[in-house]
Amino acid sequence: MHTTVITKEEKSTLWSVIMASSVGTLIEWYDFYIFGSLATILSQQFFPQTNPTAAFLSTLATFAAGFVVRPFGAIVFVRLGDLVGRKYTFMVTLILMGGSTFAIGLVPGYQTIGIAAPILVLILRLLQGLALGGEYGGAATYVAEHAPAARRGYYTSFIQTTATLGLFVSIGVILAVRHWIGVEQFAIWGWRIPFLVSAFLVAVSSTSVYECRSRQCLKRLKPKGKFLRTRLKKVLAKRKTLFLF
Repeated sequence: MHTTVITKEEKSTLWSVIMASSVGTLIEWYDFYIFGSLATILSQQFFPQTNPTAAFLSTLATFAAGFVVRPFGAIVFVRLGDLVGRKYTFMVTLILMGGSTFAIGLVPGYQTIGIAAPILVLILRLLQGLALGGEYGGAATYVAEHAPAARRGYYTSFIQTTATLGLFVSIGVILAVRHWIGVEQFAIWGWRIPFLVSAFLVAVSSTSVYECRSRQCLKRLKPKGKFLRTRLKKVLAKRKTLFLF
């Protein structure tokens, strides 16, 4: 049985990693959920209104597209984290997610640029999905690499709470902005503010992530034979793993 005893310094580092990973993941979920929370308004902004129902369904389909590409983001960015370190991968995914969310807040409406509006939003939504897939899987791996072997499940469970918290934060920001500028103005232009706020949140999160020392952890694990190589062909080669899928 693996020991659960860790030194005071290691525990401090572990909680720093959990906090940085959780904050980063929470913000990415915030960015991800804003789109769904504002689906009704976005359907009016980015799609033709000749058929409001079709416009709303198209908005939901665009929202779903982000979920579709999440696994591909996990495959690419978690492997990239193995090669160059989790910290740098976090920075890439945070900037990619924050930049995409910020850009959605700047995209002109359908009345201004026509069909280019929904196409641009779809592309940005796909980038969001890739970033979230990479960050979420990378965060869990990052925490697991710092946690004691016998308690990795416990410590990585904190990452799971960020999805719900991200949803609550996105709804809270939306309600606060609506109350501040009024429902009518929010529907006209105020809906862009929650997207633009993402730039500030990402800047704050990037600071905490930057302070973490991913490479030191990797160097510590590798000599012990615990360096994790997430090669897809090795995972799929195991029948038990395939059964779980």
